[in-house]
Amino acid sequence: MPVYSLTEEISFPPPELADDDGLLAVGGDLSVERLLLAYSMGIFPWYSDDYPILWWSPDPRLVLLPGEIKVSRSLRQTIKKGTYEFTVNRAFEEVIRNCAVISRKGEEGTWITEEMVQGYVNLHKAGYAHSAEAWAGDELAGGLYGVILGKAFFGESMFAKKSDASKASFVIFVEKLAVQGIELIDCQVATAHMKRFGARDISRAEFMRRLKKALTS
Repeated sequence: MPVYSLTEEISFPPPELADDDGLLAVGGDLSVERLLLAYSMGIFPWYSDDYPILWWSPDPRLVLLPGEIKVSRSLRQTIKKGTYEFTVNRAFEEVIRNCAVISRKGEEGTWITEEMVQGYVNLHKAGYAHSAEAWAGDELAGGLYGVILGKAFFGESMFAKKSDASKASFVIFVEKLAVQGIELIDCQVATAHMKRFGARDISRAEFMRRLKKALTS
């Protein structure tokens, strides 16, 4: 399948035209308008400093339905102990910058470039990108960020400086999302970490059906 080159026009080819790895298009920008269109079409950016902006729509797609989240007994005990204080949107830029620099096993460098940071900070200021934080006193111990459109949350990245901080903040945030009526959590691509929370693979076609419902209901 061809990989499409984007122009200044804010548009994308249909997601089903992505190649076997999920790569759909290259180029464009990270303006608020383009990011919102991308997410509404089931497309997200993922690239590194050595590459132009790459846009993806993988098949299958990893998703979590809020009512299906699985929480281990030990993690639930950590939450109940009050080890951390949990907040939402208190420190968005601090969260995304920590996600960019945190060391991850088996990975070198980061896909959260400075261009990505600024793009999502702008999306946050516009009211679409959100963060969840776990605090140990005044120290940011962990957190995550993503995008909310309609009744869908698109998870982007998380980090932890202290044990279980990102996991606990994720659980608390998902519970808040469920109360708000969020129906679909997009985890993008399969990871063992997210599958332990109950995330599962679905086809792109099913994902698009669920996304359409979440955006219009």
